[in-house]
Parts: sequence; C-alpha cells; structure tokens
Amino acid sequence: MKKWLSMLLLLSLTASLLAACGSTSSDTSGNKEAGKDTKTESGAKTKVVAWAWDPSFNGAALKIAEELYKKEHPDFELEVVEMAKADLEQKLNTNLASGVKDGLPDIILVNDPNIQKYVNSYPNTFADFTDKVDFTKFSPYKVDALRIDNKIYGVPFDIGVTGMFYRSDYLEQAGFQPEDLENITWDKYIEIGKIVKEKTGKYMATINPNDEALTSILLQSGGSWYITADNKGNFVNNPVMAETLRVYKAIADSGIAKPVTGWSEFVGSFNAGDVATVVSGVWQVASIMDAKDQSGKWRVAPIPKLNVEGAANASNEGGSSWFVLDGSKNKDTAMDFLAKTIGGSSEFYERFLKENGGVGSYMPAFTSEAYGQKSEFFGGQAIYSDFTKWSTLVPGISLGMYTQEAKDALKNELPNILNGADITKSLENIQKLFEQQVQ
Repeated sequence: MKKWLSMLLLLSLTASLLAACGSTSSDTSGNKEAGKDTKTESGAKTKVVAWAWDPSFNGAALKIAEELYKKEHPDFELEVVEMAKADLEQKLNTNLASGVKDGLPDIILVNDPNIQKYVNSYPNTFADFTDKVDFTKFSPYKVDALRIDNKIYGVPFDIGVTGMFYRSDYLEQAGFQPEDLENITWDKYIEIGKIVKEKTGKYMATINPNDEALTSILLQSGGSWYITADNKGNFVNNPVMAETLRVYKAIADSGIAKPVTGWSEFVGSFNAGDVATVVSGVWQVASIMDAKDQSGKWRVAPIPKLNVEGAANASNEGGSSWFVLDGSKNKDTAMDFLAKTIGGSSEFYERFLKENGGVGSYMPAFTSEAYGQKSEFFGGQAIYSDFTKWSTLVPGISLGMYTQEAKDALKNELPNILNGADITKSLENIQKLFEQQVQ
C-alpha cells in the first residue's frame, strides 16, 4: 500500500525551492531519439539523451561536460531536452509508474530530496554508480544522500551549502566586527540581532511561516531530518527537532525578523536593505548581487549553531544529482560520460563556477584558482573558498522517501507554534498528521 501511495504521490510532485531550480519549458520532441544511435559522415555516433530543467544552469553544465568528454571521445553526442522541473518529474513518474519506458532518456536530473523516493518506488530502474566514481573525493553529506542499501545511485552535482550573508556596514554600525559573527550560536545571533535593530533600525532577518527553508537548514546542521532513515516521522522525542522549533519561535518572538510571504518579498527585503543577514544556500549569491549599489557591503560567515550535541556551524539547502536509467540502451556510455566529467573532473567544476556560478562538492576542485577568487562585491572575501570549506563540515543525513509530506505536516502546525502553542504538543500533532498522510 505504501509503495503504491508513494507512486501516486510522485505523480503529483510540484516544483519546490531549490538551489538553481529554475523553471523553463521547451519542446520535448527530442525524447523520441532516446536510446538511438545517429550516423554522421565521420561514422557512427552514440547519442546520449539527458532531461534537465534550467538551461542556463543545469543544461549549461551538461554542455561543459560534453565539451570535455568529446576531447577523448569525438564520436560522443549529447542531446539535452529541457523542460520545466515539475513537467520533467511528472513525465518521468507517469512513464515509470505505468511501466512505459519507451521515449525515456538515458540521463535525468534528480532533486536530492526525491532520490530515495525514486529508487525505492521504482526498484531496478536506476544505475548503481558505486564502483564507477571515487566518491571519497566528494563532500560526505552529498554522497550520503545518494547511498541506499550500500549502493550509490547517481553522481553528485550542485550543492546548497549554507552561509550567513551579512551587511558589514550594519553590523559595524551596531558595534560588531567580522570575528564577532564567526561560529556563534543561534541564541547569540538573536542577541546580536536585538542590538542591530536598536542601533540601526534594521531587521536581523526575515521569517515566513509558510516556508520551511529555515527549519530544514537548522535540522541538517544538527544531523537530523524530518523523517528517519526507515521513513518514520521524526518529530517526537527528537532533541534536534525540539531545539529547531525553539530557535525558530525565539527568532519570531524576539522582534528581529521581518515577516515576509513568498520569494519576491524575501529577496526584496535584502535587495532593499531592510535586513542585516540572510541565512541561505550558496546559490543565493546571485540574488544578493542583484543590488549593485550594495557592492562591497556584504560578507559571509558560517551559519549559527544549534545548542545540541553534534551540531555544526554548517548546513545545506537544496541541490541535485544526475541519474542514469539502468535499462537505457546507452547506459554504459552515459555512466562513463558522467563519471569522467561531473564525477571526476576539476576542470569541469572550475568552468561551471566561472561560467555559470555553480558550486559542486568535488573536493579536488576546491584548491583551484576559480574557487579561490576574491569577490569585490563581498569586500574582497574569497567566498567560494569559504563555502566549500563549510561543505565538508555539513552533517550527513538520510532524506528518506517522504520529505515533502513531512514538510507539509510541519507547515500546517507552524502558525500555531508562532502563536504560542506548546511545542511538545505541536510536535505530537505534526507526527500524527504525517502518519495519516503516508499510512
């Protein structure tokens, strides 16, 4: 019953906020060519077809990888079929649930929270990369998301390692120096925020009761998640969850957070100079830099830490990985292509960063000139060097099959928590609602 329910839920997947998860539509007629070989005057060419969303980010990354791979494999050809993220997921799930595999691609882009749901709902559908890539060269938490039953499905791609972006001018006006923001706790963060509000009139942060982004960041920084590795609700008797909601409510109650609803208000709050900090993934750099008049006024520090054992001043928000369909006619070529580029090339990650602003978890690339570049907008700070350093500290977790259902259950109760409901009782309510959704 649960397996069938998970398939039905997969069919209704909708676009979610993720690192670099843009939405674009495109003609998908190229699907018909999946798994076929094409002939050219120079001889036989093996065509590999990939489905992805966001041509300026994910699609562009594949084109870089294709260019690098063709240096040693001139007969290789890659076709990237672009479509909106929600459309890709619906089309893939509709075909897999019905057992119709004709027209499916060789390679697909997978949002990390969907990894276990795909693999468990459709066994023997996706290729095992365990022996194809040296996963010790990737940030451990990224690999942990791909590991199921001692097999590693897919190749790690972009990450959403988090940082605390802050306006150095506001913090200095309130009497704080950069070292005062390094490796602090959330209680210290709130304390600083009250002083910033008093001295500058600016909010320390934003808060949106309809968005679970902050709670997700807090949970992973403590090495926990909404559900357990065996897909049970993880709300009751979970110290990290209790501390997460305590901090969330404390931020709201302190008066240091500006209420916002939706992405536009959130971005507008810091682009307009209304808030002093933004705790978010590395992909937020582009949105922050949209405010050209604020160049030189921003810096980045590690995120604050929860007051629980094992917590880190590091977390993640968003990210995706590349999968290969196990039944693909060109499975071996597709796997080799990914393994030797996105799964094992520093040059790929250096170009991906320089050309598209994308950050990966491939550690050999972290010492490159590209990752060490200093940003004038961020006051000469080598922000990518810092983000990659923090990525190695992110606690690894299992995202399970029902992350979205767990988030929905939490969001249903968040308004009550913010209005003063007992957190222990609220966690019991969330657990019950989650169990009702997935039973």
